[in-house]
Amino acid sequence: MSITKTLIMGTLVGLLATQAAPTNAADDLKDVNIIMKTDRGDIALVVYASKTPVTAASFLNLAKRKYYDGLTFHRVIADFMIQGGDPTGTGAGSPGYRFRDETRRELLHDGPGILSMANSDRGKTAYSNSGMTNGSQFFITHVATPHLDGMHTVFGRVTKGQAVVDQIRQGDKIKSIEIVDTKAAELLFEKMADQIKDWNKVLDARAKR
Repeated sequence: MSITKTLIMGTLVGLLATQAAPTNAADDLKDVNIIMKTDRGDIALVVYASKTPVTAASFLNLAKRKYYDGLTFHRVIADFMIQGGDPTGTGAGSPGYRFRDETRRELLHDGPGILSMANSDRGKTAYSNSGMTNGSQFFITHVATPHLDGMHTVFGRVTKGQAVVDQIRQGDKIKSIEIVDTKAAELLFEKMADQIKDWNKVLDARAKR
C-alpha cells in the first residue's frame, strides 16, 4: 500500500472512530448547590447533576419555575424520612410527566440527609433503571435506609441543616428552593434543553387549566 493510500485510510479510520465514539452529556457537568427554605429553617443540599443529570434537570427546572414553593411535606415518618414535592399533598400527585430511574451502585441511602426520588418500585429489580415512575416527589432521610438502594434514585445530599430535616413535621411547607450555583445549573439546562422543553410544555399546559 502506498504512503498516500495509507494516510487516506488512516484519516478515514480516525474520522469513523471519532463519529462512533460515545459521548456522555454529563461528562462536563458540575454538581449544583441549593438552599431549600422551609417553615422550620433552611436546608442546604448538593444536587448530583454530574451523576444523575436527568433527575437533577427535572428537580432544578421545577425549582427554577417555583413549582415547589408552598408545597408541603405530606409524608413524614420518624427515624425514616420526610417526603415532599406533591402538588396535591396526597402522595398521588405529579408534574404531569414521568422519567426513568438513574440508580447507581455508588449512590446509596447510606446515612442521614440523602436526597432521593420517591417513585413506585412495584415489580422493579434493583439497579435495572426500568421504572418510568419519577415525577416531582422526593424524600430526605433521617437515617441510613439501605433497603432502598437500587430502587430509588439518589440525586443529592444535605450539606448543612440536617437538624432542620429532623424537625420537619407533616404539613410543614417548602417556602422556596434557591439555586446557588447558577452557572452549573445553566450548563445542565443547556445540556438537557430538549428534555426540559418537553417537560415545560406539559407544565405550561397544566398551569393554564
